[in-house]
Amino acid sequence: MWSLAAAAGLGLVLGARHAFEPDHLAAVSTLVAERPRPRQAAALGALWGLGHSAALAVVGVALVAARAELAPAAERGFELVVAAMLIALGARAIVLALREGRRGTARPHAHGGHTHVHAGAVPHVHVGARSLALRPLAVGVIHGLAGSGALAALAMAEMPSTATALAYIALFGLGATVGMAAVSAVAALSLGRLVPGAAAWRRVRIGSGTLAVALGVIWGALAIS
Repeated sequence: MWSLAAAAGLGLVLGARHAFEPDHLAAVSTLVAERPRPRQAAALGALWGLGHSAALAVVGVALVAARAELAPAAERGFELVVAAMLIALGARAIVLALREGRRGTARPHAHGGHTHVHAGAVPHVHVGARSLALRPLAVGVIHGLAGSGALAALAMAEMPSTATALAYIALFGLGATVGMAAVSAVAALSLGRLVPGAAAWRRVRIGSGTLAVALGVIWGALAIS
């Protein structure tokens, strides 16, 4: 019982710290730089965590249950996908910031039978009356796939039983979700107070995009080497 509680607590704490990995922050920063309010930014971070946890659950839990390890070639492939995603997110942020100008591109957007026009709609799907953003969800899935092998190996090596290893993985995902939601909300709140206008926000988006591209290049080079 105590080992299960310890595994859950450790997973929660390390999961929250995991949200602060540089590739995670760089990817989510390109989304937060699109000027969401703190509550919206927290939702983006939580959606990242949902995708991240889903990937961990599918791959990590399967590896633990089978007492298997992810092949090195697969791990390297996932890391290269992360690198490509960072470059794509960064390039997109730069291009949109330069193209959309001060107000962004106006585009039609429909909710049920109601259609309106506003700037910079984020791709999403509707689940009932709520919308679910696709981009942070997909980014989280990719990050979860890249980290699932190492997490499963750690869980199998350090945890005394399969049950504690699975509890560790589950709480790790929850911790990462809470951590990313919190850091996204704080980032949006800070930027909202520090960045004075639309022109400055364009510079923030270009800066976050440039950082993501640079980190993606470095990440890919490290994965290859």
